[in-house]
Amino acid sequence: MLDVIIKGGSVVDGSGAPARQADVGIKGDRIVAVGRIDEAAATVVEAAGKLVTPGFVDPHTHYDAQLFWDPYATPSSLHGVTTVIAGNCGFTLAPLEARDADFTRRMMAQVEGMPLEALEAGLPWDWRTFGEFMGKFEGRVGVNAAFMVGHSALRRFVMGEATGRTATPAEVDDMVALLHQSLDAGGLGFSTSLSFTHIDGDGQPVPSRFAEWSQEVLKLTRAVRDHPGTTLEFIIDGCVGQFNDAEVELMTEMSLTAQRPLNWNVLQVSASNRAKYEHQLGASRRAAERGARVVALAMPVNVHQTMSFLTHCALHLLPGWGEILRMPVPERIEALKSQDVRARMMASAQLPEAGGLSGLTQWSRYSIGATFSAQNEGLAGRNIGELAKERGQTPTDCVFDIVIADDLKTVLWPNSGDESAESWALRAEAWADDHVMLGGSDAGAHLDRMCGACYPTQFLGDCLRGRKLMPAERAVQLMTQTPARHFGLTDRGELREGWKADVLVIDPDRVGAGPVVRADDLPGDAWRLTAAAEGVEHVFVNGREIVRSGELTNALPGQVLRSGKDTYTVLTKA
Repeated sequence: MLDVIIKGGSVVDGSGAPARQADVGIKGDRIVAVGRIDEAAATVVEAAGKLVTPGFVDPHTHYDAQLFWDPYATPSSLHGVTTVIAGNCGFTLAPLEARDADFTRRMMAQVEGMPLEALEAGLPWDWRTFGEFMGKFEGRVGVNAAFMVGHSALRRFVMGEATGRTATPAEVDDMVALLHQSLDAGGLGFSTSLSFTHIDGDGQPVPSRFAEWSQEVLKLTRAVRDHPGTTLEFIIDGCVGQFNDAEVELMTEMSLTAQRPLNWNVLQVSASNRAKYEHQLGASRRAAERGARVVALAMPVNVHQTMSFLTHCALHLLPGWGEILRMPVPERIEALKSQDVRARMMASAQLPEAGGLSGLTQWSRYSIGATFSAQNEGLAGRNIGELAKERGQTPTDCVFDIVIADDLKTVLWPNSGDESAESWALRAEAWADDHVMLGGSDAGAHLDRMCGACYPTQFLGDCLRGRKLMPAERAVQLMTQTPARHFGLTDRGELREGWKADVLVIDPDRVGAGPVVRADDLPGDAWRLTAAAEGVEHVFVNGREIVRSGELTNALPGQVLRSGKDTYTVLTKA
């Protein structure tokens, strides 16, 4: 007798092949049959009129902390994600010396928008090695989780507080040895950040940004070659702006040195700046000419981010803004009241070094999310440009006055996503490129500013009932088989006999995502932004159901995926 039969659904198997009506049989943690099944089963799921697909793989998350208090990695699992790749951008919670726990918490709160209260209350902070950290999740997670080994953690472990300098040869050797140990324990690969956007809880560059490229970064990537089933991930200044020749050379050398694929986050695609898109993707083509493999992540939906004058966000990265927005709140409010300060801030935001971030000060495009004072009552949902005209103010004065009245708590939505038909056509072209992989949700991070976790249901719903930029079969393939093959996930990413039973049952008429809302459900009385899933009726992980009719079950069948054991080696050639 089988454990589960999913009966009569339209099977989209992840390979890109046309959907076909079939049953899916599950026994234990494996798919044992796809086709007509007459055998009895303990559980029968009637799936007529529904899509049956592999579970989605999210290639870029930061669930390293959240999995301690939320084993289902919500809302990702509710939206059909059954495997998460964590530890990206060089930010991991291990290896960890006890002396560095406070630094790590404050860095993660600053750079990844994880509430400090949740990090303090929701984690035991009692591990040291990467293996001990991964062991915390064995038998305690509802989704499959793989963890990259972060450069900043390695550097801090070896160098302590002295990370703001070039490492000595001996310190680099110690980092390499520590990386080997972490990969032996099952770390998925090596991740790093060399990006100006990443600063720690003290307002300083994160540890990895001080690394010398040839003597440290490339020596660490060389270590990855010695471990099967591993990979690379990184972010650098050009990922946010535009790559220069040195950055392209570094990406290429990292991939060649490790003999592994490298992915970076995130490719921005807009018809209004096609030249930038082509330049960024050109880095992958240049790397491929030398035998390297560089893959750009691209989101298939526009994920709007909130901005705030109270908590860390991209506004802090504008030239001259960080020093003001890091002031204690009373002093910050007084500074923001000054017309001279406002004028200086707006002028510096237009300096060449601001790059693409200068668009963040186009206040007339913003709308107001939540307000917190009687003076601002009734402004939620209003457009700043329209409101400024009514008040006879400039958009700058309008937005500054509003946030000051709220003691800086105002939630602001930039509404800056390019929704033109030309841009969506260009994005569909990008997704078809072999050097592009869908992802970049940052799920588990930036909890007060965005909710990228719901992109799988949004995208699939758009392909079925919206813009219909590609067939559903291809959309599913790009979120299942493609990332599974990039990371070498053994027996995952397709509905095939003998493969792991990560399976979804989806209503094609309803699949999508609800509005982004605030949820006060984090440890330490902290909150986050989240969005409900629609039309995801069943989610099976390793043969056991973790979501039924949109609700979580009590099952914890997720697996900690370890390199070499649960992954195979993917070489640089596609």
